[in-house]
Order: sequence, then C-alpha cells, then structure tokens
Amino acid sequence: MKFELNASMMCANYGHLAREIENLEKGGIDSFHIDIMDGRYVPNYAMSLNDMKYIAHATKKPLDVHLMIEHPNTNIKLFLENLRKGDTVYIHPEAEYHPSTTLQKIIDAGMVPGIAINPGTSVETVMEMLQIVDKVLVMSVNPGSAGQMYLPYVGSKVKKLISLKEELGFKLYWDGACSADKILEFAPLGVDGFVLGTTILFGKKESYADILKNVRELKI
Repeated sequence: MKFELNASMMCANYGHLAREIENLEKGGIDSFHIDIMDGRYVPNYAMSLNDMKYIAHATKKPLDVHLMIEHPNTNIKLFLENLRKGDTVYIHPEAEYHPSTTLQKIIDAGMVPGIAINPGTSVETVMEMLQIVDKVLVMSVNPGSAGQMYLPYVGSKVKKLISLKEELGFKLYWDGACSADKILEFAPLGVDGFVLGTTILFGKKESYADILKNVRELKI
C-alpha cells in the first residue's frame, strides 16, 4: 500500500539545514512540511517566510506549507510568490473571515489548496470547504508545537473524512504524534499521507533513509 511521507521541517536541525534537506531527499521523503506560526493564531513562533524560501530553493521536492496564522488572506501573496506551482498551501478556516476567498487565491496562483482541521473543529463546520479543496490536513494534536500527545477522539473524525474523500475529491493527511501504530491503523483505511516529526523521524539514532525505509515496509 502506498502512502506519502512528509518531513515536518520545524523539527529539523537548523545548524545543518542544507544537510538535513539533502539527507531527507536521499532517504526518499515525498515532500517537506513547512509550519508557519505567528504567535497569535497559535501560542508559538515556528518557521518563517525566509525559512520557506530557503527550502523552496534547496529542493525540487514539493512543499506543504501549513499557515497557522491569523487572517492569512492579508499576506497570502508573500507566500504564494515564493512557492512553485504545484506546492500545497493549507489554511485554518477558523483563522479567516472568508476562507473561500483565500483558497481561491491559492488556486489562482497554481498551488494546491488545502485546509487544516484542528482537533476541536468538527467535520460539519467545514463541509463547504471540503468541496473546493484538494487536500485536508487533520491535526491529531492541538497546533503550535511538536512532541504533543495524540488526542484519541480525532480517530473518529479521520474515519468520517475517509468516508467523504472519494465523493468530494480530496486527499487526506495526518499531522501530529504520528507513530508507526497510527500509520498501521489508518493507512489501510484510506489516509493518503503522514507528516513525520519527532515521534518517528527526527532526533533518532538511525539515518533518515533507514527510518523511512522501515516505515514504508510496515506490515499493512
């Protein structure tokens, strides 16, 4: 069974970022996940516009840009003009007065439109958005920092989205506390990809190549 593996770059070693990107590419990562935080929508500051620009120029792999910022429509152009056509941009519907307007700007720029759904956000409140996005990122932890515990009630939400994805035409991705057991459980059900952070990929003794190989060879 095939599923995408995306590296959460907020967890990378920034003292050797070029080497991190190179080793992840050689290891077979599918895309680079960029978490942009403004300290307002979430209580943390993470990656910046310049971090995103650097990674976009350092790799030909796709970028998945996760905007955890208030009113992304205000500054969306800054991000879109520094990405490549085909990169993904996720917004949080709660962070914008009119999220469909922001999503349309993403589409018009040739990017892949996506929404990120917080643990406390119900599927019913984003049904309209599900009809216009290509990707849905389900947060299994509250957004804002790495290393959090998985919130078990998210599992039923994931299953509900799996039941809708074929009809509405979106792909489904998992973000947060992503361990091997979560991949073993949810990949066969229909989750298309997983964002890997400190739980399984970064800060380990094994090489990225070995870790990614082991994940792809999980007995599903």
